[in-house]
Amino acid sequence: MAAQKSHSPMRKRHSQVKVMPGAVVCTEAELKGDITIGSRTVVHPKARIIAEGGPIVIGESNLIEEQVLIINRADKTAPEPVTMEIGVNNVFEVGCHCESLRIGDNNVVEAKARVGRQTELSSGCVIGSFCEVNSKEVIPDNTVVYGKKCVRRVQGERPQPQTLQLDFLMKILPNYHHLRKAMKPQSK
Repeated sequence: MAAQKSHSPMRKRHSQVKVMPGAVVCTEAELKGDITIGSRTVVHPKARIIAEGGPIVIGESNLIEEQVLIINRADKTAPEPVTMEIGVNNVFEVGCHCESLRIGDNNVVEAKARVGRQTELSSGCVIGSFCEVNSKEVIPDNTVVYGKKCVRRVQGERPQPQTLQLDFLMKILPNYHHLRKAMKPQSK
């Protein structure tokens, strides 16, 4: 007699990816779970966005580069799924790893940087290349974490939005990559 397979909803959950009009999401990107991607957001090929512990909501005009991992991990201590929220005008550079459940606006997570689940980025923060921030804290506005020892300082202004780079990528990527279809705008 063959063993019965488990049909638990957590095991066999289909991806519910919602791409807003104006977003550019390459089909080579790995997207799993309940994910909403805001307009003017660019998701490069080989980026990974995985919503296993709850939905991921990504705001407008974010740049998610190659080999980035944005993951909302399942938390066995949380009885309900927890939503990961990413604001607007954030940049996730090549190979960074982000598990933070709250990311404000105008942040830059540089190449190979890591942001842990318990860490909340407010707005205007820069997490430097190879820096890891994994403590249970809210990083204040305009904080820069940099160097081998992950030193912190406050910068006078927020990082500038990558508007020109987003415009360029939105024109170029469709020429060389297949894109996920955006949701149709709803008529009123």
